[in-house]
Amino acid sequence: MSPPISLIFPDSSCRTFPAGITAAEVAHDIAPSLAKKAISAQFNESHWDLTWPLTTDGNIRIHTMSDEAPALELIRHSLAHIMARAVQDIWPETRVTIGPVIAHGWYYDFDREQPFTPEDLTQITARMKQIINLRDPVHNEVWERTRALRHYEEKGEPYKIELVQAIPDDVPIRMYWHGDWQDLCRGPHLKHTGQVSADGFSLSGVAGAYWRGDSRNKMLQRIYGVGFRRRQDLQQHLRMLEEARKRDHRRIGTEMKLFHFQEEAPGMAFWHPHGWCIYKTLRDYMARRQTERGYVEVNTPALVDRALWEQSGHWEKFRENMFVVEVDRNRGEDDKHNALKPMNCPCHVQIYNKGQKSYRDLPLRMAEFGSCSRFEPSGALHGLMRVRGFVQDDAHIFCTESQIESETTAFIDMLSQIYADLGFDSFQVKFADRPPNRAGADHVWDRAESALTSAAETAGCQYELNPGEGAFYGPKLEFVLTDAIGRDWQCGTLQVDFVLPERLNATYIGRDGEKHRPVMLHRAILGSFERFIGILIENYAGRFPLWLAPNQIVVATIVSDADSYAQEVTDRLRAAGLRATKDSRNEKINFKIREHSLAKVPIILALGGREVQTGEVSVRRLGDQRVVSRDLDSLIKELVAEAAPPDQQNRAS
Repeated sequence: MSPPISLIFPDSSCRTFPAGITAAEVAHDIAPSLAKKAISAQFNESHWDLTWPLTTDGNIRIHTMSDEAPALELIRHSLAHIMARAVQDIWPETRVTIGPVIAHGWYYDFDREQPFTPEDLTQITARMKQIINLRDPVHNEVWERTRALRHYEEKGEPYKIELVQAIPDDVPIRMYWHGDWQDLCRGPHLKHTGQVSADGFSLSGVAGAYWRGDSRNKMLQRIYGVGFRRRQDLQQHLRMLEEARKRDHRRIGTEMKLFHFQEEAPGMAFWHPHGWCIYKTLRDYMARRQTERGYVEVNTPALVDRALWEQSGHWEKFRENMFVVEVDRNRGEDDKHNALKPMNCPCHVQIYNKGQKSYRDLPLRMAEFGSCSRFEPSGALHGLMRVRGFVQDDAHIFCTESQIESETTAFIDMLSQIYADLGFDSFQVKFADRPPNRAGADHVWDRAESALTSAAETAGCQYELNPGEGAFYGPKLEFVLTDAIGRDWQCGTLQVDFVLPERLNATYIGRDGEKHRPVMLHRAILGSFERFIGILIENYAGRFPLWLAPNQIVVATIVSDADSYAQEVTDRLRAAGLRATKDSRNEKINFKIREHSLAKVPIILALGGREVQTGEVSVRRLGDQRVVSRDLDSLIKELVAEAAPPDQQNRAS
């Protein structure tokens, strides 16, 4: 007989239970009312089904529907099964594959000869609601591998056979039933189908997907869905999606003539004059902010020999995302493999290593707007948000271990200031610890994680854990912005690295006259200019603040007699450093205003006969129907102050 186990509850109390007790029985032992509300448990670091036995000591928390994150995971996981069941109820010949939970919902991949149509989705939705209303109980069993394989062979489910064969020997093979319908699943799940809201989900579309993401395999049909606890949550999400469609940076980028993509350069942006103006304005602002904080700017090669990537560890850990360039030996060159750099860090160490460094030289803050290339699968490319060629606002701080705390505090202060300048007054922080695929010994990771934790706490930084998501060379803080419609974007990062200085032999002379390894802090604030500009476009819906707007002012004539005055006004605006253009086309003023408003021009100055006579201008701001007459001199002074970048506004005023 197994010895009893000790369970620690959220209030730190500890109780003893027989080994093999289930989470449901623990909940009932606490209170029958809790057992009725319970949907799952958190046992140590695992999300635990109520029916699974507990056989070891550990920490436990009972979840109910009021616990949003676990409840949504269970709802979406159950909806994936309910959808697959509905599909096979309607089309029994359809083969099922996998159906994981994703952000806001789930998907399930199906092998079916006929493509799913919008009418099919309506039919599937109706059947799903019927299944939910049946309130069928959910139960699970652990099967032997041979039994599971035989079961799926008899059912003619080849994809499930392949999945069973891929399950490691030490992982249980769980079978879940929703009523009479069964699926291979790691769990956990809700207690019955009726715990899902019949009005809280929606099927959002169909896409093609290769089995296991491999283009050599068969193309399947993937049905996506979104699911929530309540109908109002779903409606709010759908409104957000509609607003997101309106703000899509690809559509706005086309309307504002900012950039485009084409097949000849997949994942590489073609920047148009207005888009490049935003890019340069943002880059110059970032350069000034970094100079203020003691950074020195460098530039390193885009193409680097494989030997450096092997020494740094990137060739082993990051090879699949690198563009490799093979030198043709027929042209008299050695047979070499080079790679376009996916990041700047190894090259920065090469600059650091030129000349002996002393402890007096540290911290050394080295920044580069480095052009990087990463191979992203074609299906993952998404406008500016996911590209193959990009520029990072990358920097590396070489410091002593004792300087990690002060440098972390300074970095977070700098990042906060920049985000506020760009319209994001708050952000969340996540602590990403060691990933499964990593370089460096565990004791080195212990030091790095301890140092970053201490530094974050010293900086007054509250964070949530993002387990297993650190870089391969060190833990990191991830800085997450929330945009105008509530979406989260992970942009900034600060990573503590003890590994790369060791691998690339970076040293400094300490106070004791001996050589020591510096610590390398990898940091970025925007992440990449391409992606961050995409975020800005969607956050502002193209209505940039005046200092970032590519075309700040349009001077539009009402009558041809105002052409000469319009040129004079335009010249004065440009002389004051403002980005202004003249529109003296033979079009009606309402047409011009509508066109420039669609192009998100912040200010339109309308000039007719009255303005020519008075020497004034009629001012119309984007989104404001009012037209105000202004003296040109005072208006220029006001606009110069308003259009100054945030770091220069005091000087401009």
